[in-house]
Amino acid sequence: MASRPAQTAHDPARRIHWFARLERRFHAWRERVARKKGRTPVVLPFQGYGGDGWVRVLGRVLIVPPPTGHMRRNDGVRGWRSFVGIAVAYASVSVTIGDETHEVVADRGGVVDIVLPASLEPGWQTFRMSVEGGEAVEAHSFVVDPSVRFGVVSDVDDTVMVTALPRPLLAAWNSFVLNEHARQPVPGMAVLLERLVKEHPGAPMIYLSTGAWNVAPTLNRFLHRNLFPRGAMLLTDWGPTHDRWFRSGREHKESNLRRLAREFPEITWLLVGDDGQHDDEIYTEFTAEYPASVAGVAIRRLTTAEAVLAGGRVSVDDHSAAGVPWMSSPDGAGLAKRLERTGILS
Repeated sequence: MASRPAQTAHDPARRIHWFARLERRFHAWRERVARKKGRTPVVLPFQGYGGDGWVRVLGRVLIVPPPTGHMRRNDGVRGWRSFVGIAVAYASVSVTIGDETHEVVADRGGVVDIVLPASLEPGWQTFRMSVEGGEAVEAHSFVVDPSVRFGVVSDVDDTVMVTALPRPLLAAWNSFVLNEHARQPVPGMAVLLERLVKEHPGAPMIYLSTGAWNVAPTLNRFLHRNLFPRGAMLLTDWGPTHDRWFRSGREHKESNLRRLAREFPEITWLLVGDDGQHDDEIYTEFTAEYPASVAGVAIRRLTTAEAVLAGGRVSVDDHSAAGVPWMSSPDGAGLAKRLERTGILS
């Protein structure tokens, strides 16, 4: 079981990027103003995963504008509302799994990402999270059976949903105006991923994206609306870090892939991505580092228009000597045919 990451040398305030300190002061001021108005934090749970005796709990603590009309408090956090929500740094969160309650602390961005002991049956399981004694909300994690030997990791933008936006504008669009009706699914990808999890019972489905946690509720609705299989979501926080203006999407993907390899050493993963970002390079390096953890790589080729908006198409190298099946196609149907030839799909 993986343990919570230790504190690093970057933690002391003197090493934190000046803009990150400025951002924190701004959010602290907004939090004080919101609390004076009588608003209280809510915890927004994200779909996580777990293994034998443990579960990775994911969520975020926010003070959000009051819901309007028919919106429930949590359902109303979407698009720009999620972005303008005030992250509550270092909030104390109660996580109740079965009869046991754990007190955990969110990070400076209000994000909860921690591994807790849990005796849960395999499959989707429910537990509860609350903040500051408020109303508890249901959280869900997929617990992987120890006998499972196959899993799927998939990118999101341009892999399962058509982005059709220039890369420099993608983060802003995701954060401010993303709506599940505003995007189209990549043809055939929902069918492909659904076939993979059905033909490999108990296989974990992980959506690994450089998107911000702000859009997690909307992304989840998009996946559900377009019949993608349910899965854990590993997104990232938006904004500056201790030493840079914006978080590294590539580093986020690389670190989570390595983490999955350590947490589930018996599982081989099918890695699904596209040729418009760094997926091919990231998967190449991961395969070289953890060859026993890769069942195959499936790369979706962008159309010419999509490649232009993405800033160009990344050249997919010759992977004939990779030791694992490596395939590419412009859509899910084409990838399915190639996966059938490898035996990953029947």
